Amino acid sequence: MAAKPPPRDWLDLASREMKGGDAQTLNWQTPEGILVKPVYTAADTENLGHLGSLPGMAPYTRGPKATMYAGRPWTIRQYAGFSTAEESNKFYRAALAGGQRGLSVAFDLATHRGYDSDHPRVVGDVGKAGVAIDSVEDMKTLFDGIPLDQMSVSMTMNGAVIPVLASFIVAGEEQGVSRSQLSGTIQNDILKEFMVRNTYIYPPEPSMRIVSDIIEYTAQEMPKYNSISISGYHIQEAGSTIVQELAFTLADGRDYVRAALAKGMDVDAFAGRLSFFFNMGMSFFMEAAKLRAARYLWAKIMAEFGASERSQMLRTHCQTSGVSLQEQDPYNNIVRTAYEAMSAALGGTQSLHTNSFDEAIALPTDFSSRIARNTQLILQHETGVTKVVDPLAGSYYVENLTAELIDEAWALMEEIETLGGMTQAINEGMPKARIEEAAAQKQARIDKGEEVIVGVNKFQPTQETKVDVRDIDNAAVRDAQIARLMRIRKTRNADAHSAALANLEEVAGTGEGNILEAAIEAARARATVGEISWAMENAFGRHAADIVTIEGVYEDAYGDDPVFQETQSSVAAFCKKLGRKPKVLVVKMGQDGHDRGAKVIATAFGDLGFDVTVGPLFMTPQEAAELALAEDVDIVGVSSHAAGHKTLAPMLLSELASRNAADKIVICGGVIPSQDYDFLTKAGVKAVFGPGTNIPDAAMSLIDLLKEQMRGKNR
Repeated sequence: MAAKPPPRDWLDLASREMKGGDAQTLNWQTPEGILVKPVYTAADTENLGHLGSLPGMAPYTRGPKATMYAGRPWTIRQYAGFSTAEESNKFYRAALAGGQRGLSVAFDLATHRGYDSDHPRVVGDVGKAGVAIDSVEDMKTLFDGIPLDQMSVSMTMNGAVIPVLASFIVAGEEQGVSRSQLSGTIQNDILKEFMVRNTYIYPPEPSMRIVSDIIEYTAQEMPKYNSISISGYHIQEAGSTIVQELAFTLADGRDYVRAALAKGMDVDAFAGRLSFFFNMGMSFFMEAAKLRAARYLWAKIMAEFGASERSQMLRTHCQTSGVSLQEQDPYNNIVRTAYEAMSAALGGTQSLHTNSFDEAIALPTDFSSRIARNTQLILQHETGVTKVVDPLAGSYYVENLTAELIDEAWALMEEIETLGGMTQAINEGMPKARIEEAAAQKQARIDKGEEVIVGVNKFQPTQETKVDVRDIDNAAVRDAQIARLMRIRKTRNADAHSAALANLEEVAGTGEGNILEAAIEAARARATVGEISWAMENAFGRHAADIVTIEGVYEDAYGDDPVFQETQSSVAAFCKKLGRKPKVLVVKMGQDGHDRGAKVIATAFGDLGFDVTVGPLFMTPQEAAELALAEDVDIVGVSSHAAGHKTLAPMLLSELASRNAADKIVICGGVIPSQDYDFLTKAGVKAVFGPGTNIPDAAMSLIDLLKEQMRGKNR
């Protein structure tokens, strides 16, 4: 959509205020490539195609309900889960007593990846980034005293979606709540996992069958339950632009609808139980406009499938951004989250989770969670934002942003269609490459200071702010889970258990029957999450992604910046002295699939002059050590996002020492609390780089470490 120039009389006045400057220089371009003017008028809203509808009416641009928050405020959710089911249950009860109205469950990475807590690949993951769930018994404990016929439960689960949902359904039954009474949402968005989050288990084709089987089963058996939450949240967290988040999310949804229709379902039988999940970042007006554009575009997509007007309605949950949270000056995060929450409310979300200010460092404490929850309560009860339906409607600026996002996202979605749809586009790597390019460009803007982050690259505090963070004793949680697993295995009916798993494997392998229905029988027989996942893996196999890195993007975004060039020259001078490029291996250990940081570091360090290798996801410390030797690297960089560093980094150092490779420099980077730095240093880690680290500065730190090592060898 071509932007109209500001009125001539305004330009003249503005230029005089600028003492003869050109007011046209006040135009700016967003990361999405959208031109934004300093002033908009009524003329800018002429002929905008999305205008005209009212709230509650197709295409729902102004909201899916006629009365919106004036009738009922959005649902306040708290995405939480940590340690054991018992500890998470206590947290949930306190949150509900404090005004929360829905539960959103975070599972640990062992559960996400379909492993029981006693599996050797998850030593550092159990209970760390979410609650450990191994069986129906854990699920029953998680919701003890919480009436599942009255409480909406959202579960962020994709890879191990079948055993987790099956265990939830059986836990409800044993609480006296039939599956038809259960309300809530299962994420069940596997395409997003292949694109950015990486907590997949099976290859794409059988994974899509799982999605459609869940849609089918819930449509028939669980009328109150949302069978899928099509997630843009992790797409933006991985570094996408807002246009990319919008287009890729809706394109995912389009493919899920096709998969359900391919099973012979009527579109109106399931469309009403599809929901969405969007990220709310710091681009305040753009984020609000994004939700309005999403509703318009989804109505357009569903109309193409012949859906009724009611089935064209997009309903969404939102969560404030995790990437916008910073370790430096962390109380600033409270303000960031409040603005993001307001943007979600003005955009018309149906439910909202507000992140806690300490989540850039660790899992939230009770104190920080209360502030996050109260942020929404204050927004609902003190600001008046709930009194008027769609208060931004008619804003010259917001309506133009909405139209721009509609046009740009639709163009990208049409490009995806030419590739054969989103599943095929993901197979070809197009979305992942675009997102990684956007992430590298964003990091360069931050490192250059073009994109200001208060307290990080500008207005830095003179003193470090200490905050108390939640620390999970990973070993204790794992021991408790293993003990519970042993009890279950001893007390269950062995014949019923074996028969149920055999039936599940047959259903998965033959394509006859519904996978979720078979898994429910297995869960009743006390098959564990790992066993149910293993039975399906026998039929489907386990997916392993190819690691592809991009080159030149970070350097291009930096341009001829003198700091970048100086850093590049310093690295080149060291290379000449060393006789080659310094070799760096970037590894992700454990089951954490967040690879944005690892990919950005690999891209940036490669552009600065290092020889960078990125290891495959989900490595063990033993595998990382073996790869470090095979590649003959100088430095091993451990990328940590999910709190496993205290377990896994010392294990890596031990594995290197056992292979006579203790001279290799080990560094850590990512979401690492400052109070863990001393622990890691004493274990032998040479440097720790927390969130917000400037990459050229980090590069020079590595050169200094290598120079120090060379001096030590020459003594």
